[in-house]
Amino acid sequence: MKSSNWITIIAAIIIGIGIGLTYGWVINPVVYTDVTPDALRADYRADYVLMVAEAYQGEQDSETAARRIAMIGSESPDLIVTSSLDYAIANNFSQNEILLLQGLLTAMQTYQPQPVNAP
Repeated sequence: MKSSNWITIIAAIIIGIGIGLTYGWVINPVVYTDVTPDALRADYRADYVLMVAEAYQGEQDSETAARRIAMIGSESPDLIVTSSLDYAIANNFSQNEILLLQGLLTAMQTYQPQPVNAP
């Protein structure tokens, strides 16, 4: 092959990549809507549980906190809070944040769901 053919091929590849990136990032980027917390990465899951802990501190409502935590996954609320607390300790969250998570963990370990009365 001639060198001009190689230059044409390389130029076409570069232009194709440029057009593809422009289309994917600028013209028509992926937009996530109505994503539930169970789709979050571990760091965002820990932040979500921390927000639940902050809300729990103000409300002192174990039922609401358990319902919010249940949105993350099918594990029990205390296991979800435990994994978030472990993540917080491993990633140097502030002492206040760790205390909030510990308070929520205590509440979730002693939490007893209220029976639903059927009509």
